[in-house]
Amino acid sequence: MNATGDRRLPARFMLPVTGFILSGIMTIVISGISTLLALGPGAEFLARWPVACITSWVIAFPTVLVVLPIVRRLVARIVAAP
Repeated sequence: MNATGDRRLPARFMLPVTGFILSGIMTIVISGISTLLALGPGAEFLARWPVACITSWVIAFPTVLVVLPIVRRLVARIVAAP
């Protein structure tokens, strides 16, 4: 922590923190929709959704860490810099 009380992580953690948050949000949404469509609303959905979410996130987080830098470079080739 510096003299101004800033408790944020250093910039070098930008990719893993971005990947963690992005994969977490996407996993919650997609696993929820998929599980709901497969099982319908009810107790079984509520019991299985957390397992589906965690299982999906274990795959999604490392995937985002690998894919995000590639996507950024691709987007930089397609979109003009501000």
